[in-house]
Amino acid sequence: MYSKEEKKKLVRDFWNQFDEYSSQIPELMHKKKKWMLYNTKIAGVTFKFDVQRKYTAVILELSQRNEKRRLEMYEKLESYKAIIEEGFEDGLIWDFAFVRESGQEVCRVFTELEGPDFHRKSDWEAIFEFMATNMMRLENSFLDIRDILQQNK
Repeated sequence: MYSKEEKKKLVRDFWNQFDEYSSQIPELMHKKKKWMLYNTKIAGVTFKFDVQRKYTAVILELSQRNEKRRLEMYEKLESYKAIIEEGFEDGLIWDFAFVRESGQEVCRVFTELEGPDFHRKSDWEAIFEFMATNMMRLENSFLDIRDILQQNK
């Protein structure tokens, strides 16, 4: 087990090394902000990385507080499923009623990698590759339909 300080250092080292890894990707090399994350230009639509001991996930999340609006946006995304899932060999996981640890219900579209453990530095390369490849793929698919989603708010 890690002490609180050791865990904090491990997490910090992980994200710093992921930033270095991302900086070596030609498509991201000259970008100040490597990942879109919260800068989607649509309120309540964000991208996230979730790195745990048993899995790593790349997520497109809809977190509008108004349930009706959130589900409407989810349905719009779902109508473009073929575009969003382009390049994802096994498709994506679509969850319209994901409950966060805080109890908040959100909609999620994501892919995950089971197995590699971020506590083992020897697994980091596999995790980094999964995160970078799939986030670029998910962001690019989203950008293909973002203008349409904005028009139909």
